[in-house]
Amino acid sequence: MTRPLVVLGGSGDLTGRFLLPGLAELDDAGELADDQTVLAVGRHDGSDDDYRSWAREQLGEHADHVPEESRARLVGRLGYQQGSVTEADDLRRALERAGGVPVVYLALPNTVFRDTLEALGQVGLPEGAAVAVEKPFGTGVEDARELNAVLHRLLPEDAVHRVDHFTATQTVLNLLGLRFANRLFEPVWNAGHVERVDIVFDETLGLEGRAGYYDTAGALRDMLQNHLLQQLALVAMEPPAAIDGPSLAARRADVLRAVRPPADMARDTLRARYTAGTVAGRELPDYTAEEGVDPDRGTETYAEYTVTIDNWRWAGVPFRLRSGKALGADRQEMVIRFKPVPHLAFGDGAAEPDVLRLTFDPDGVSLELNLNGAGDPFDLERRALALELPTRRLSAYGLLLRELLAGNRVLSVSAAEAEESWRIVEPILAAWAAGEVPLREYPAGSDGPVPG
Repeated sequence: MTRPLVVLGGSGDLTGRFLLPGLAELDDAGELADDQTVLAVGRHDGSDDDYRSWAREQLGEHADHVPEESRARLVGRLGYQQGSVTEADDLRRALERAGGVPVVYLALPNTVFRDTLEALGQVGLPEGAAVAVEKPFGTGVEDARELNAVLHRLLPEDAVHRVDHFTATQTVLNLLGLRFANRLFEPVWNAGHVERVDIVFDETLGLEGRAGYYDTAGALRDMLQNHLLQQLALVAMEPPAAIDGPSLAARRADVLRAVRPPADMARDTLRARYTAGTVAGRELPDYTAEEGVDPDRGTETYAEYTVTIDNWRWAGVPFRLRSGKALGADRQEMVIRFKPVPHLAFGDGAAEPDVLRLTFDPDGVSLELNLNGAGDPFDLERRALALELPTRRLSAYGLLLRELLAGNRVLSVSAAEAEESWRIVEPILAAWAAGEVPLREYPAGSDGPVPG
C-alpha cells in the first residue's frame, strides 16, 4: 500500500529547493508509485492550484535537470493544506485529508520540532506511519534526549528517520563499498598504518541570505555536529554484519561513543569568521555587515577541531574536522593519510606517505602513490590513481526520499548517534562561549584563518 507523504513546512525553502526536486527525480526514474500523493502543510493561505503554481516555479528553478513531463506529473500529485504545524486540530485536518498510513516529513526549523511532535502526539498516528526529522536534531545532548523521548512516545524507533542528506551522497556511500567490498584496504585501515584523517568541507559560498538560520547556528552546529561527524563514523566504524539500517547505525554509534572531545580547546579547536573580500570575482561584505546578522552573537563561519577515538583500531590517530564559508576554493573531501614505510631504500626524504582521497563535486576517488619515474628508473615520482565517478540519476534527497517512502532506514541516523554527536561538540561550544578560544578573522577569498 502506498503511503501518502505529508510535508510539514511544505512551502518552505527546504521543500522547494530539495524535496520537490527529489520527488521529481523519483518520478522520472519510475520509482514513484502511480498513486503516490503529496500533501504540503504551511502557514500561508492558498489553494491547491496556488501551491501547484509555486511548486512549478520551484521545480523550474531547482530541477531543470528533470524532464518537464516528470515535473508536471509531480505537480499533479500535490495538494496544499493551510495550518499551523504546532496546532493539533490543524494537523488532524491535514492527516484526515491525506488519509491512509502517512509518512510525515518535518521540513521545519529545529526550534519547532518538539512542539510539532507533541501536537502530532495529541492527534496520534496509525500503526505503520513514519516520521522524518531534519537536522540539526535538538540544540544539545539533553534536548536531543528529550526530543527522542517525544518521538518514541509517538512511534517506535524503526519508524523514525533522522535525516542527514550527507549520508546519501555518492562519495559517502562509496566509502562503504571501498572499505567492505575490497580486501585491499581493510587490513591497513587502523592506527598501525594510518597517520591521520582529515574531513574537510570548505566552501566559496558566503551567507547567501541564510542569516535567519545561520547566525544562530554557526559552522560548528551547521556542519561539524552532524554532517562531518557522520563521515567520521563511516570512516572509523567496524565492519557491519550487513548494509542495513540497524547494522550500520549500531556500528556508527559505537564509534561516536568512543570519540573523545578535544583535551586542549585552545590547541585543538579553531573558530573564525570572514571579513570583506573577493571570492571568485564576487565582492563579499564583512560577515557582520550581512543583512540579518547580529555581530554581538560572535557566530563563527569557520570551525575546526581535532578529536581522537578511544578504541583498539584508532587509538592515537587524530581526526581533524573543518568547514568554512567564503574561502578561496571549494575543498570537500575525506582524506586518509597513511604512515611512511618503515624503511626506504631510495634514500631519506625521497617518498611521501600514501594518501587516499574521496572527493565531493565532482565525486571521485584517488590514491596518491610513489612510483618509479619515467627518467631515472631508480628515482621516485608521485602519481595519483584517480577515478571521477559518473553522476547518479538520483540526488541525495532523491535517494533519501526513495528509502523513506519504502520504509528503509539504511540512511537514517539513530537516536544514539544524535545524542552522541551533541556530547562530542558540547564541550567545544562551552569553551567557545566562555571565551577560552578567540574568534579569529579571515578575509573572504583567503585560505582561512591562521592559527595563533
